[in-house]
Amino acid sequence: MTNEKFNANGKKFGSILVIVLAIGLTLFVAGCAEQGDETVEGAETASPGTEAAEFSEPVKIGYVLWDGEIASTNVMQQVLEQAGYEDVEIIAVDAGPLYQGLADGQFDFTTSAWLPYTHQNYWETYGDRMDSVQTNLEDCKIGLVVPSYVTIDSIEELNSEKEKFDGRIIGIDPGAGIMQASETAIDEYGLDMELVSGSSAAMTTSLKKATDSEEWVAVTLWSPHWAFDRWDLKYLDDPKGAYGSADHVETLARLGLEEEKPELYGILTRFQWTHDDIQAVMMEIENGMAPEEAAAKWIENNPEKVNEWIGEEVEE
Repeated sequence: MTNEKFNANGKKFGSILVIVLAIGLTLFVAGCAEQGDETVEGAETASPGTEAAEFSEPVKIGYVLWDGEIASTNVMQQVLEQAGYEDVEIIAVDAGPLYQGLADGQFDFTTSAWLPYTHQNYWETYGDRMDSVQTNLEDCKIGLVVPSYVTIDSIEELNSEKEKFDGRIIGIDPGAGIMQASETAIDEYGLDMELVSGSSAAMTTSLKKATDSEEWVAVTLWSPHWAFDRWDLKYLDDPKGAYGSADHVETLARLGLEEEKPELYGILTRFQWTHDDIQAVMMEIENGMAPEEAAAKWIENNPEKVNEWIGEEVEE
């Protein structure tokens, strides 16, 4: 009797143990499944949240008040707004503060770097503290420019005709790289002429006044620039190479931008355009259109290029 009772009880206990284990295993599997679902849901919401944060954070673009850079910066501001960035600010500074601001992280990026010659000194000082992203414009020249009716063709001839130029070369803002190159040219060619600093607007005003009366004038100028469309101008030959070979315009970013704002950085890597593109914006501004309106007009007329920068596929 005892053994029969024991066997019966043992069978009953075994059955209960199996049921308990089955229930426990079921609960464990359900718990894992639920936890797995939570993980998947979390993964689905994390990426959009991160992306949304990037688009809601302020973007600060530094630039110099040169005609080409006014054009490119206003275009880039509106391209980023079209891409979904909610707060895009453009901040005008001189060339020196622009590079220092990028190195210190005050600006996210600029499309205004003239390298390797015009901004060489700034790059040597700050270049290891910023990110070279992409060339956005090729074959950009700087130098001394005169109206085509001026009968000299070389910087070497300036001293012989200095009275006709009132002994002056009309420059732009003193911190600009082209002004530093002009100081070098004055030394290398032994020019007995004064380099007059001012602004880009003051320089083009002097150029207009001189060409209107067919007077002689020498100015610091660069290509692309709307002035070459407005007047018949020529560069003076530079046999000593004081102004270097042709520059390119480069997009520079603060360190860390690629990791913190990858979508923005991707747009910057794709931003490239031509002299015709930038000249079109500059001429609209010169003809009286506000920079933001000129930028908007160009963007409206070039949707395929803008979509390419943003990274949107254009259906054929």
